[in-house]
Amino acid sequence: MSDHTRILLEPAWVLHHYPYRDSSLLLEVFSRAHGRVGLVARGARAAKGRWHNQLQILRPLLLSWSMRGELGTLTDAESVRVPAAWSGRQVLCASYLNELLLRLLTRQDPHPALFDAYEQAIARLAGREEQALRCFEKHLLSELGYGLLLDHDVQSGAPVETAGCYEYLLERGPVRCAQPAGEGIFLRGSSLLALHNEELTDMQVCREVKALTRAALDLYLGARPLKTRAVLRQLASMARPRVRTRDTPGDSPET
Repeated sequence: MSDHTRILLEPAWVLHHYPYRDSSLLLEVFSRAHGRVGLVARGARAAKGRWHNQLQILRPLLLSWSMRGELGTLTDAESVRVPAAWSGRQVLCASYLNELLLRLLTRQDPHPALFDAYEQAIARLAGREEQALRCFEKHLLSELGYGLLLDHDVQSGAPVETAGCYEYLLERGPVRCAQPAGEGIFLRGSSLLALHNEELTDMQVCREVKALTRAALDLYLGARPLKTRAVLRQLASMARPRVRTRDTPGDSPET
C-alpha cells in the first residue's frame, strides 16, 4: 500500500477487537482484497458511538478506512445483512478460525481465495461444524504454501485407495501401510479422499482428518497453544459423563 490509501466499502470480517485509549477499539479485520488489516475505530466503545455494538465477529461488513503505515483508521462500517443468531459453540468455532488467521497471516497480505473459504466456513457452522473447521484448515494450509497431499501415495505415486491404510508423513504425504503401527498419523484412504473432496459426513472420518489437520497446523503454530482450543477442550471435558468404563469412547468435539 502507499503511504496514505483510502479503501471504500471493502468486504470484511472482524477477527478480534481490543480496547484502545478511552473510548476506541483496535480492530483486527480480514478483508477480501487487502487481507488482514489493523484498524482504529475511534469512539466505537462509547455508548452513543457511531459503531456501538456493530463491530463484532460473525457479522459480515463493508468497511471503509484510511491507511497510513501499519494501522488504518476506520471511516465507515455497514452491515451486509441482519446478523444470524449463533449458539455459544458456533461462536467458539468461529473464534477458533479467527485465532488461526491472527496467528498465521501477516498484515496486508491479500488472500482472496482464503477469504471466500472463510465465508463458506462461517456459513457451514450452522449444522456442519466439523466439515466447516476441517475444510477451512485444509484451505488455510494450502494458501500458506503447506497444502496437504491427499489423493496420491507420496512414495509410489499410486492413487489413494478407499480401503487402504495410510501413514501420513507431515510435510510429505500419505504412504500405504499394512496396518497402523507406532505413533504416526494413520488414516484410511476413504478419510483422505473425503477431505480431498470436502465430503466429511462420517464421524470416524472426521476424527481421523482432525488428527491430520491439527498435526499439520501445529508445525507452523509453534509452542504457544491456541486459546480457543483450551476453552473447547474444557467444555468437552465438562460435558462428558462422570462415570466412564474402559470401553467408553473418549472422543471430544473440540477443534
